[in-house]
Amino acid sequence: MPAAKKDAAREAFDTVTTASNDAIKEGFDKSVNALNDFTAFQKDTVDAMIASATTAAKSLEDINTSALAYAKKSMEDTVSVARTMAGAKSVQELIEVQADYAKTAMDAYLAEINRQSELMSGLVKHTFKPLNDRAAAAVELMQSQR
Repeated sequence: MPAAKKDAAREAFDTVTTASNDAIKEGFDKSVNALNDFTAFQKDTVDAMIASATTAAKSLEDINTSALAYAKKSMEDTVSVARTMAGAKSVQELIEVQADYAKTAMDAYLAEINRQSELMSGLVKHTFKPLNDRAAAAVELMQSQR
């Protein structure tokens, strides 16, 4: 084989080899970058799950504290009214004490229902916010990969 043909073949081989090596290196770099992005995304997702669980635990603690405080106050009020009723001097006084207690107890119950509803609403809203943010980030990431 003439030297010129050998040099041309060698040059073509070197060009193909260099192009292949560059393509492989570029593909490897892209894969490493994608893996790093995925790892960072997953870390943020785990952080969001921890934030969500922490918020849920705090909200449930607030709900339980409120319910226990209501139950305690309700019991104390009931005992107090029972004592007052036991000391009533007439049926009329007994009926008045009972009527006042019924109104007060109903008002307290409705206030507690509203408070519990607000606490539950806050629980759902604040617990799912970090997770909703991660879902939005996932959608955004998928759309950016198109």
